[in-house]
Amino acid sequence: MILITGAAGFIGGNFVHHWFERSEEPIVVLDKLTYAGNPQTIAAHVGAGRCTLVQGDIGDRALVSQLLQTHQPRAVLHFAAESHVDRSIHGPGEFIQTNMVGTFELLEAVRSYWGAMAAEAKAAFRFLHVSTDEVYGSLSETDPAFSETTPYAPNSPYSASKAGSDHLVRAYHHTYGLPTLTTNCSNNYGPYHFPEKLIPLMILNALDGKPLPVYGDGQNIRDWLYVRDHCEAIRQVLAKGRLGEVYNVGGKNEIKNLDVVQVICRKLDALRPKADGTQYEAQITFVTDRPGHDRRYAIDPTKIEREIGWTPAETFESGIDKTVRWYLENTQWIDAVRTGAYRDWVNQNYGARA
Repeated sequence: MILITGAAGFIGGNFVHHWFERSEEPIVVLDKLTYAGNPQTIAAHVGAGRCTLVQGDIGDRALVSQLLQTHQPRAVLHFAAESHVDRSIHGPGEFIQTNMVGTFELLEAVRSYWGAMAAEAKAAFRFLHVSTDEVYGSLSETDPAFSETTPYAPNSPYSASKAGSDHLVRAYHHTYGLPTLTTNCSNNYGPYHFPEKLIPLMILNALDGKPLPVYGDGQNIRDWLYVRDHCEAIRQVLAKGRLGEVYNVGGKNEIKNLDVVQVICRKLDALRPKADGTQYEAQITFVTDRPGHDRRYAIDPTKIEREIGWTPAETFESGIDKTVRWYLENTQWIDAVRTGAYRDWVNQNYGARA
C-alpha cells in the first residue's frame, strides 16, 4: 500500500493511472479536492477498488495520522500543492498555508508513524516529495541548466513556498533521519491538466474561438516534460533513489512560449480545421507580462540518468500530439472542470491584461 497526497490533481492523477499500468499494489489518495482536484480523473480506479479516495487536507495532522495507522503504507508520495504562479500572485496566503504549513504538518505525522515502525519496515519506508524547477529562479539564454546543486532563488510566491517545502523535507532527513527523496521537475503537460495552465488554456481557447493570450513578447523559455515521463521518473526514484537525495527531472525540450502556442495552433489546424478555413494562429494576442516572470527554465537531468537510468520517452512533438488529441477526445472531463469559478479566474487574470 502507498499513500499519495494530491492525486486527484494533474500530475498525481496521471501517476495513479501510470502506477496501475505497472503494479497491482493499492493506493490511498488524500486530496482536498479544491478547484484543481477532480475525482473523475481517478474514478475508474476508485470504482474498481484499487484506489481509496479520502477528501481531506494534508494540514490536518490528526486525519493524516489516522490514515497512516489504518492503511500502514510503505511509502508516502507528496504531490499535493497549490501550483499556479498567477494565482500565487493574486493570493499568496493559500500557497504558504498548503505548500509550507501543510507540508510541515504532513512531515510531522509521517515522522511519528515512521518512528514507531518495526526495524525492517522502518528501513524500507520512503517519503517522496514532488517539487519544481521554479525553486531555482530564472536563467539567461546562456546560463547552464539547473542542476541539483544550483542555489535556490525563487521569484514568485508559488516558487518560494515550494522552496520552503523542499527545505523542510531536507531538514527532516538530516535532523530526524526520515528516509526522504525529492524530485524537481520542469514544466509538465499532458492529459487531465486543469485548463488555467498554458497548454490546455491555448487548446481550449482556440477551439472556442477566443484570444490566445501570450505574456509579454512570448520569448520566455520552458523545458517541457510529458507528464507520463515524469510519472515514470517518480516511480523509478521511489524504487532506486538514494535516501536524502534530490533528482532533477527534465524533458530536454527547451521551447519558447510563443513557439509552443504556434505548435498547438498547427496541430489544431490539422486535426480540427476551422470551417471558415482560417488558421488558429490568427487568435494569438500578446498581453501585459505578469510580475516577476522568469525568463528561462532548463533542467540538467544527468544525475537521474546516471543513478536511476531514467530518460524521457517522449519528444515534445510526440507528447504535444498526444496531448492535443486527448483534449479533443475528452470533452466530458473538460466540461466538468470548466466551472463558473474557473471562468471567473480566467477573466480576473487575463481580462485586465488585454
